[in-house]
Amino acid sequence: MDVQKWYVRTSKLALALAIIRSKPADKSSREYTEHLAMMVSEQESKWRSKVEALEAEVLQLRQNLLLSKICSGSYKSGNLSSQLQAQEPRSSENTLTPMEDSGCDLSNEQRTESLELSQHFVESCTPIPFPPLPLVKRPCATLENPLSSHMKFLQHLLELKNLTESGSLKTDLTYFEKDSSTVSDSVIQLLDGLITFYHNPKLPFSSFWTEAIDTLARLISDYNLSNYILKKCSKKLEEFEKTLLQIILGNNNINRFQVQHYVSHSLVTLGSCSLLRKSIISLLLSEVNSFADVLGAVNQEPASYDVTRYENIFFLFWVLEQLLQKETKEGNTASIGHDDQEIKKFLQKHDETISQLSDAFPLFTFYLWRLGILLNSAEIETVKN
Repeated sequence: MDVQKWYVRTSKLALALAIIRSKPADKSSREYTEHLAMMVSEQESKWRSKVEALEAEVLQLRQNLLLSKICSGSYKSGNLSSQLQAQEPRSSENTLTPMEDSGCDLSNEQRTESLELSQHFVESCTPIPFPPLPLVKRPCATLENPLSSHMKFLQHLLELKNLTESGSLKTDLTYFEKDSSTVSDSVIQLLDGLITFYHNPKLPFSSFWTEAIDTLARLISDYNLSNYILKKCSKKLEEFEKTLLQIILGNNNINRFQVQHYVSHSLVTLGSCSLLRKSIISLLLSEVNSFADVLGAVNQEPASYDVTRYENIFFLFWVLEQLLQKETKEGNTASIGHDDQEIKKFLQKHDETISQLSDAFPLFTFYLWRLGILLNSAEIETVKN
């Protein structure tokens, strides 16, 4: 350690002497040092940008290669070619119904374009080792949406899944398991972009973000694909869920309700995936339980409370109702998880909380009552089954 410290001090001294001797006459040593540091920082920033651009290009090449391999393997096994005339790619089913002034225009023209892209992709899959993939430019493929290439790759992957026999993609991905990191890396890149966007959402909303969340939900809903995604992306998915939640609760803009409506629909779309629904329900109930405790304290000893958070909490109630109704409709009530601590806490304190807060906060307790009915109904269905 003494030798290392001596070398470090000697190097610093040599650098200082070199700067002093080479400095221009019209600048002080301090000014010249700051100038050199700025030059190094700018150069480092340029190199970092170049590295990021090269990494993005490498990932896109990996995406194209993986799709080509899967497509080629499907042709060789006869799985894909026998299905081309019998099936058509499925368009997004969980896309948010656009509001008139939201900018989320998911028109039939856009859906038709997606189908044409899928057909073009299938036609390009000729039985050669690495068939070329069409990189058709869509409206979202602009500088504003550099993530469109990742979403396009993931959509192609889903389209191949829909065009193959049940289980065939699992075989392909097992065979190409060393390339499965391409899928998870693409999902992480897409999630990073979504998190950045939702930290500061602006009107009008592009349909790109709605389509991206729908694509994520469809990917994770697929058992074979989710195995490769959740291993590496679970923390990033949890971060995204919390980002959406905080945008709903923390937004205090006067005209925030259109944003809240849009983000709430995004949470519902993400919760359409049964593998994510339980964690989202638990996360939302945690906030509801916490705020119910705050209102309980306010009711006992009158004090000020966050009115904005009180107004925003009703969007969480709406999301919870949608997800619980979906869970009941799909008959997956056992997966809600009544062993979950937040659900237990909600049900144990449900009647007491309603009794305490019904006079001071009638609307809040009304929604608590509605949630209690949905959760208790799910528990009854679980017992019956």
